[in-house]
Amino acid sequence: MQHSFEREGLKLNFFVDDFTDSWANAPVIFMLHGAMANAQRFRPWVPALCRDYRVVRMDMRGHGQSEVPAQSQTLNMSTLVDDVIALLDHLGVEATHFVGNSAGGYVGQHLAMQHPSRIKTLALFGSAPGLRNSQALTWLPMVEKFGLRQFLANTIDDRFPPHLHGTPQAEEFLDALGRNDIPFIARFIEYMATQEWGDQLHKIQCPTLVVVPGAGRIGAADVYQPMRTNLRQGEVLVYEGERHSICEYLADRCVADLRSFLARHPCKG
Repeated sequence: MQHSFEREGLKLNFFVDDFTDSWANAPVIFMLHGAMANAQRFRPWVPALCRDYRVVRMDMRGHGQSEVPAQSQTLNMSTLVDDVIALLDHLGVEATHFVGNSAGGYVGQHLAMQHPSRIKTLALFGSAPGLRNSQALTWLPMVEKFGLRQFLANTIDDRFPPHLHGTPQAEEFLDALGRNDIPFIARFIEYMATQEWGDQLHKIQCPTLVVVPGAGRIGAADVYQPMRTNLRQGEVLVYEGERHSICEYLADRCVADLRSFLARHPCKG
């Protein structure tokens, strides 16, 4: 079901899918999408999760059906983390399993470092420790020149493998991401492209799954190395030959690996 709540004068959109037994006090999975995406991009994941978990999907501010903040409003990692905390508090959730894709995983990493009691496990899909070591800043002139959807179409090989180019799935992806507010997205990417925290990953105390797209085109080849060396309870899984948007075109595989990870780290309530 779709809901919204207000924070800092903004309406923030979220979905709750819960088909668990009412007496079971089922654990919560909180899902956060990547830059330019929205909560609906996780929709194919929900059926395989919502019988055993209460699944919460949030649209980050400025994304999906959440409102776009004014230029004068602060946009940084603390703001995005506090949005998640506010929704957890709104729902009465003390601690959650957190699933983050790309920039959503950036927020999850900082949530785990800053508020460890609120995170049971952390699952990161295509989410390195920051976007600074990437080509993200080169995207902005291309977005300005071609528009957001055409930029994404021009760089689809960064996100989808060749056999999916031009398919209905890829076209729907382009349509969804192409509808974003361009000034806000430019601001969002410009900020994220300054961030890197690989040397701080030891602060993450919870079990952490890192799923790496083996042929990812966003970021340097060694961008995930700090996660191999600095995470205390890290598990790294490489999808060999796959592009950045594994959450989109490999949803069933991602869910299967997530469920396997959660089964190894069960938590009640």
